[in-house]
Amino acid sequence: MAGLAGPYLVAAVLALLLATVLAFAVPATTPASRQSYPALLAEPLRLLRTEPELRRSCWYQTTVFAGFSAVWTCLALLLTGPAYGLGAQAVGLLALVGGATMLCTPLAGRLVDRRGPDPVNLICLLGVLLSAAILAAGALGGTPGLVALTVGTLLLDVAMQSGMVANQARVYALRPDARSRLNTAYMTCAYLGGSAGSWLGVHAWGQAGWWGVCALVALLTALALVRHLPAPTPLPGHPRRPL
Repeated sequence: MAGLAGPYLVAAVLALLLATVLAFAVPATTPASRQSYPALLAEPLRLLRTEPELRRSCWYQTTVFAGFSAVWTCLALLLTGPAYGLGAQAVGLLALVGGATMLCTPLAGRLVDRRGPDPVNLICLLGVLLSAAILAAGALGGTPGLVALTVGTLLLDVAMQSGMVANQARVYALRPDARSRLNTAYMTCAYLGGSAGSWLGVHAWGQAGWWGVCALVALLTALALVRHLPAPTPLPGHPRRPL
């Protein structure tokens, strides 16, 4: 028996076979861009610098995904701690609630088509803020706390995923010829926010427990809401500065 190395050896053989098949099956194509590979790698950074709407979408998703990651990073600490005394399996069962987002994101897409991404973003940000308030009740423990955690994580998941639909609709409308590069910039910012959120969540947990994590989610959402507010009308003779 190959032991622990067995599955990896099988996966390596299958990957090699798949690569061989693809080498013969995939038709030859012409590059969509004649830029060099280093230039293509730098293109998302240039787009972030030159496209204000891309930066706005990235900011929304960065803050919301940071709060999302903070909650799910610390949820295991809450459920396995003295307030509940549950096993790690409880976290997995709670995560199954997020499957409902598959039903909600198509509705969000249709709403974006009818109303545009901004109203959907506003609804989603307010939903995240409400979820932080509901999740805070999870610190109470017992059945009421579990109900609050279930409802709060469901609302958080739906708001985060629906907000992503709105943000990507805004991003893809900017430059149809550069959608992959726009998406690279957007997703990189989102996952950097998720990584930062996990780190901040653990520190908030260490300082103030579950209440601190929920306060962090509310603070991050407030930062996104401030960015969502319309800029004040400039006075005559004072042109608006680009963001």
